[in-house]
Amino acid sequence: MNTPFSAVMQITKRSNIVYTQGKGSWLWDDKGKKYLDFIQGWAVNTLGHCPDEISKVLLEQSTRLINASPAFYNEPMVKCANTLVNYSVFDQVFFANSGAEANEGAIKLARKWGQNKKSGAWKIITFDKSFHGRTLTTMAASGKAAFESLFEPKTEGFIKVHFNDIDAVEKAIDDSVVAIMLEPIQGEAGVIPATPQFITALRKLADKHQILLIFDEIQTGIARTGHLFSYEGYHVAPDIMTLAKGLGGGVPIAALLAKEHCCVFEYGDQGGTFNGNPLMTAVAHVIIEKVAKPSFLKNIKRTSRLLLTGLEKLSKQYDLGKVRGKGLLLALDTASINANKIVQKALEQGLIINAPNENTLRFMPALTVSASEIKEMLQILSNVLSSFFVFSE
Repeated sequence: MNTPFSAVMQITKRSNIVYTQGKGSWLWDDKGKKYLDFIQGWAVNTLGHCPDEISKVLLEQSTRLINASPAFYNEPMVKCANTLVNYSVFDQVFFANSGAEANEGAIKLARKWGQNKKSGAWKIITFDKSFHGRTLTTMAASGKAAFESLFEPKTEGFIKVHFNDIDAVEKAIDDSVVAIMLEPIQGEAGVIPATPQFITALRKLADKHQILLIFDEIQTGIARTGHLFSYEGYHVAPDIMTLAKGLGGGVPIAALLAKEHCCVFEYGDQGGTFNGNPLMTAVAHVIIEKVAKPSFLKNIKRTSRLLLTGLEKLSKQYDLGKVRGKGLLLALDTASINANKIVQKALEQGLIINAPNENTLRFMPALTVSASEIKEMLQILSNVLSSFFVFSE
């Protein structure tokens, strides 16, 4: 049976809502209904929907230069790369189009480094329940159980161990291992943070065995956790880091950052037709300069406390589970209530939230979310949660 959506390839279960407009924390559908958006494209819309800063720079840059070929430098590319280096511990930047592409680049860079610097070492330690993307290689790197039997044979060379288990990591290291790759907070697993002790121990272990430490900050980077980059909160510097999602504030761009000693690509090893194009890098530069301001980061910590406190109150009121996460990447365990059912009922009431699994709600609002919007979200969520209980006098 043909529907208005028949021409769109079905790769995920979607509601029949068609969104037509967005501004800040709000979306509108083609019927005029308004929704409070607390996932923002999966932590993508850093400044909310259609912020003036992005609209302005897109318009201005589109009248000057949209694409000059990755074989040439362009002004926004150079400016954005220098800004990322200036704000981080890294020395060089490679721009890509998606998080999966940036992570695949990090894997390639690590393996090239292993060929050149570590007697051909090529295996990478990753973690159970991790998520690094949907290319064949990044699916192989991921610890997502649903990926295990898909599209075989996938890329070899990934050793999966338990998250936050430093003994398991050490046991997995041998002469064939070139790197350890992890998300500082496992987003798709249900917002599971690495402990500070684990991150510190990983850095020491990597140094001891002369292997690379790679941070996948696709979801945690660009101020999502209250620090410009999540590694800053752990006081540990990785050798390689990947960014995407919030880097573009809604437009497709990603970045692979590395310290100088890791930058071993030779001409022809890496590339991409649209990588580093001026339209996307101009947007990313505006995003970075805005969120890096101390006042902006301070406000994230303030709104994070409001959201965290509100979720903890709801958890206590409805006898739910833990609230966890950092900054404006938070999760609430729903105990015996199916989180997907909560998401559906919330959507009906005009609230967009996410369930990464059956017992977890995930909250990824715009970093510009207001106190009043947090309060409204909590009230809607409370109304939804109350519908799962029958109270008797």
